[in-house]
Amino acid sequence: MKALLTKLFISPTTNLWLQLLRYGFVGGVAFVADYGSLYLLTEVAHFHYLTSAAVAFVIGLTVNYLLSISWVFKKERVTKPWIEFMVFATIGIIGLGLNEGIMYLFTECLQVHYMVSKLISTGVVFFWNFFARKLLLFTKHKAI
Repeated sequence: MKALLTKLFISPTTNLWLQLLRYGFVGGVAFVADYGSLYLLTEVAHFHYLTSAAVAFVIGLTVNYLLSISWVFKKERVTKPWIEFMVFATIGIIGLGLNEGIMYLFTECLQVHYMVSKLISTGVVFFWNFFARKLLLFTKHKAI
């Protein structure tokens, strides 16, 4: 049992399914930071929901990045940190665009509550982020 727990939660891995499982956990932690910030910024600080969504997304993205590089994708990272950051940020900006677009579509066009729109957006952006980061950042590339 200890060996299984070590494999699942501690040992570095390149196994896609185990990374996806870990990324799901990391995504859950990042989601709590993102979703909680969205609620607080909109309901307590009275920001417009799209402004709140952008700020909250950046908070969640930061949590996701820190946990991803330290736990999910330990092996085969890009060797130059500034390149890694630029690619991670670009993927995040695309994810932010998807987040804002999906939230706007569901909230403004379909009249869905913004917190429900965020749940829908999170599902789409989760898979975009995982596979883009896995393929572009955390798979061994030559000459980077």
